[in-house]
Amino acid sequence: MGICRSVESREIHDAEDCNENVIFFQGNKVSNEALVLCSLYSKQGSKGLNQDSAILHQGYGVEDGALCGVFDGHGKNGHVVSKLVCNHLPSLLLTQKSSLSKINAAVADDDSLQNHMEGIDDESIPSKSFHIWKKACISAFKVMDKEIKLQENLDCSCSGTTAVVAIRQGEDLVIANLGDSRAILGMMTENGVTAFQLTTDLKPGIPCEAERIKNCHGRVAALKQEPHIQRVWLPHEDTPGLAMSRAFGDFVLKDHGIIVIPNVYYHRLTSNDQFIILATDGVRGYLNVEQPVFTCSSVHSPFSELLGSRTPRITCFFPF
Repeated sequence: MGICRSVESREIHDAEDCNENVIFFQGNKVSNEALVLCSLYSKQGSKGLNQDSAILHQGYGVEDGALCGVFDGHGKNGHVVSKLVCNHLPSLLLTQKSSLSKINAAVADDDSLQNHMEGIDDESIPSKSFHIWKKACISAFKVMDKEIKLQENLDCSCSGTTAVVAIRQGEDLVIANLGDSRAILGMMTENGVTAFQLTTDLKPGIPCEAERIKNCHGRVAALKQEPHIQRVWLPHEDTPGLAMSRAFGDFVLKDHGIIVIPNVYYHRLTSNDQFIILATDGVRGYLNVEQPVFTCSSVHSPFSELLGSRTPRITCFFPF
């Protein structure tokens, strides 16, 4: 399934096999000048139910703002969890941001804090709003996880979802990552458009992630038939074998090192930044970092040329 919005057509185009896994939302205050070519695309693979979801919200927060999010569900109820997060996380982020902004405004009147900032080069650090967005992301992710746990008749003990969310507010780009989905920036260089990975895949094989899990008495080990994939297991049971170190849901492992705190990144946009791609590991498992960037810089499409039929996968494309 897929959905694409472009300034050329001013219309939404649905692919033949479209369903509700992808959401495009345009804010009421978005002017025609603020609309840009963007794309969401997901394709069913051969492993059964597509558990991925994605959202693209133009006019998010401010008129020229935007939010893109990709969520890769896993486990028996992963498709339900990914849709819950897709539907509710964007509003939670704005709510937390608004609350923190009010608190920050009150604190900013403190002369001692203003004096503490003297002598710091503004261009060498993220904008003040980034620090608020970072706190908002961490807080919203925690609240979202609690809401998932409170859902009646939904067993998420061994089901969950990743999340990679990109928020643009003017020249500020904030990326929050939970799990092993990925954000890739297409940047113009002397050699043409080049791919830059903005996030780190949060997997159990990363030493600091493995250390946290082991300190919480979780086990990190690979299956014999998949020696290259490290997984997280309960202390005394060979279950569930989660292949990521952070996620929404997966509550059976929350006491054993699986956390819902995202890594939050900042990038100040320049004229060289062309677009951002968010993708699940279904895309990345069969393409290197450069391939989707090359294709997107050549053809503005819903990525149909990128996607095979072996696994469920989803992508979100937004140009600057």
